[in-house]
Amino acid sequence: MPFQQVQAEKLSHSVVRQVEQLILHGVLRPGERLPSERELAERLGVSRPSLREALADLQERGLLTARAGAGIFVAEVLGSAFSPALMQMFSSHADAVFDYLDFRKDLEGMAAERAARMGSDTDLKVIDTVFQKMAAAATKRSAKEEAQLDAQFHMSICEASHNVVMLHMMRSMYELLQEGVFYNRQMMFRNAAAREVLLDQHRAINTALQNRDPDAARAAVHHHLDFVADALRQAQKADAKEEFAKLKMQHELEK
Repeated sequence: MPFQQVQAEKLSHSVVRQVEQLILHGVLRPGERLPSERELAERLGVSRPSLREALADLQERGLLTARAGAGIFVAEVLGSAFSPALMQMFSSHADAVFDYLDFRKDLEGMAAERAARMGSDTDLKVIDTVFQKMAAAATKRSAKEEAQLDAQFHMSICEASHNVVMLHMMRSMYELLQEGVFYNRQMMFRNAAAREVLLDQHRAINTALQNRDPDAARAAVHHHLDFVADALRQAQKADAKEEFAKLKMQHELEK
């Protein structure tokens, strides 16, 4: 008969599996500091030797990292999917920027649809909380704060999709997402109405999610990213026209 005697699992193995699950599902994020050894042992209900054994295992496998005098942190397991040089090249070539937006449209549309269907009530509350912060930040006219919250809003939707592969793909691109959002917003804020338009688009995404309407959530994400792409194209055309206007002005002054 294909049965084997059940073995009691070591406490350290239970700790390892719990930390792995928290990292896998995005609860513990790269760079996040763990509680002190004493506090963590109390929360987990294990002895310090068992905890130390588990932490050593996780560090050896590269999931956690110790910083002298600072504590233990979740390792940058994925880091950025792109090197700084590649990110700079992306930002300076229009075809790469628009390919990136197309990729976001496909992936985030799917994430929004899944979040509307599969996100827990708490997941949706998190998304709504981030949106409310976005609305408050919009009144301050702080492009940097708005960009950070914009990226956080989109990441919270991926987290609510409960697909760990999708989540970690987006997380590995988080740096590029933040930079991309900031660049997009700076370009679009030349239009005085853009700030309110963007906020309304995020409101539509949030409303669809809170109503648990998968089709509306996907459509709202697609509409938002189509708007971003169109606005960037218009901004780039305006920049090109301005460059030619400057050349004409220089030519006239040199006559």
